Amino acid sequence: MFGKRGFGNKSATTASAAPATPAPAAGGMQKAPGAAKAKPAAAAPEPTPQAGLVGRERTEEYYDIKSEIFNVLIDAIDLTQLTQLDQESAREEIREIVNDIIAMKEVALSIAEQEELLEDICNDVLGYGPLEPLLARDDIADIMVNGANQCFIEVNGKIIDAGIRFRDNAQLLNICQRIVSRVGRRVDEASPICDARLPDGSRVNVIAPPLAIDGPALTIRKFKKDRLTLDDLVSFGSITPEGAEILKIIGRVRCNVLISGGTGSGKTTLLNCLTAYIDNDERIITCEDAAELQLQQPHVVRLETRPPNLEGEGEVTMRDLVRNCLRMRPDRIIVGEVRGPEAFDLLQAMNTGHDGSMGTLHANSPREAISRLESMITMGGFQLPSKTIREMIVGSIDIIVQASRLRDGSRKITHITEVVGMEGEVVVTQDLFVYEMLGEGENGKVLGRHRSTGIVKPHFWDRARYYGEEVRLAEALERAATQSDPA
Repeated sequence: MFGKRGFGNKSATTASAAPATPAPAAGGMQKAPGAAKAKPAAAAPEPTPQAGLVGRERTEEYYDIKSEIFNVLIDAIDLTQLTQLDQESAREEIREIVNDIIAMKEVALSIAEQEELLEDICNDVLGYGPLEPLLARDDIADIMVNGANQCFIEVNGKIIDAGIRFRDNAQLLNICQRIVSRVGRRVDEASPICDARLPDGSRVNVIAPPLAIDGPALTIRKFKKDRLTLDDLVSFGSITPEGAEILKIIGRVRCNVLISGGTGSGKTTLLNCLTAYIDNDERIITCEDAAELQLQQPHVVRLETRPPNLEGEGEVTMRDLVRNCLRMRPDRIIVGEVRGPEAFDLLQAMNTGHDGSMGTLHANSPREAISRLESMITMGGFQLPSKTIREMIVGSIDIIVQASRLRDGSRKITHITEVVGMEGEVVVTQDLFVYEMLGEGENGKVLGRHRSTGIVKPHFWDRARYYGEEVRLAEALERAATQSDPA
């Protein structure tokens, strides 16, 4: 029964145990026939829907049934031949075999229950198992798996239980290995920490036993299928139209921009939005730990770091990539995240003709971002006086954009700040826009407004004039100075 379309029958005992009852119709849309026909009515299992088989609430009974059918399926198919089929054909083969197994096991399921079970098992064999329905949802920002029995998701800024579980930790680790292997990486006891990405650019982090005590911990930062723009951020209330116009001009006039923010504050999303205003005739080189930026320009070179191999050799660091960029004739260098000594090389690049370069880093304010840059350079082993490092920062960074995630889960652009110069040994900055929190409304929603500081001629005015944007800049600043829209 299970040797269909070239699939090898790996278990003769399994095949011989199959009854002579004909298989259900293709697609699994009928109940298993064996239970009601082959046995007396008194002995037949009651074909009532089993609680929890449909929807998010699933019982232990569901997972027991799924595990039993899955184990028989693995014995009945040849996985090497399965991988040679396209996705749709492979799913059809699995569905037919699972229908036969359901008939053989005399499992009483409704049509909806059987469809859900078929989909789950197809996902286990061909996709990412229980993660598949979560990855398909565009309203989820993060997926956090803490071992086989616990999974949480972030929706609208709030963390809730996803209501799914894995068969065991071995299945979860297998899915993690399937994800990271697609980008040439591995996760196992020898290399228990790994950063990777999904085909759509979603960021993946895995930490496996023995470091993760309760089973593999998988974190996925999902990317939306529809790429966000600054206009979308305006509609979300993350920034005012005037503030968005200023950011568009900053992107067009090739200001060197540093995007600062905490974890999950939207730094990478904002970086993607700003890169939309880069001209199509510029050569852009991106450097990332896991490639997730979604640039739309035609001339983009994407570079990605590489971890060491099993012998501890072959590592390519972010600093190696940034230094190599300088030999690739870039117009702009985009660094996904600055977190180490590559900060020195990025500042050098910004200072030597690569205007319009951008990067992100973790910090809670523009002032703290400057301190973080200084610390990274010092930790990289550069024996430079503090004043020299600060002068390099002032000469390299034009704008710091601060992104924050507020306590109600909303994300705001809280500062657009210029790096103006030095007074003695102190870096001088000035805010163009700030976000003021005014209190708390219904359901804990933070109330506030974006406010212009009233500066009508910012430090990058001459640069805007050079690129023909001074009129638009003046109009945006004038509108911002005369109104403060609630966010």
